[in-house]
Amino acid sequence: MISEKLTDAELVILFRGGDKNALILLVKRWHKVFCEKAYWLVKDKDLAKDIAQDCWTIIIHKIDQLSNPEQFKYWALRIICNKSMDSLRIRARNEKRNVAKFIDVESSEDDFETHDELKTRLLTAINDLSVQQKMIIKLFYTEDYSLKQISELLNISMGTAKSRLFYAREKLKKTLKHKKL
Repeated sequence: MISEKLTDAELVILFRGGDKNALILLVKRWHKVFCEKAYWLVKDKDLAKDIAQDCWTIIIHKIDQLSNPEQFKYWALRIICNKSMDSLRIRARNEKRNVAKFIDVESSEDDFETHDELKTRLLTAINDLSVQQKMIIKLFYTEDYSLKQISELLNISMGTAKSRLFYAREKLKKTLKHKKL
């Protein structure tokens, strides 16, 4: 059995030599820190756990490329940061697509000078919604939750979730039409 008093560098060297217990100790020592770092960046617990898990796969496959085992902590945290930033970029890209889906951009192109103006107006209109309506819009359009999942998450009936989404959409339509005049 490997001692828990070994340094990260010693554990890296042992793992490179084929000792699976060394990896177990590294995971035990660093997994929680990796999850916390990912959460600090992405602000989503489940996503942070997924990122940490994905990073362990990368670490295992690329640990032979680590030239200085004493730098394990910084090397691994850099992988966590990079994966977290990738995830944020993907989320931002998906949010842009969802905004375009939310409002029929093709029919709105003639009405607005630019897509940036449309985005600005939409975000302003969303900020004017009630907290409950903002939450429904965010969960449905940016987080891709179904109405059933939203109702379970917010502990409301499916009918209430549908109703809030409907009235939020209507208020957004009305606000956007009004601002365009």
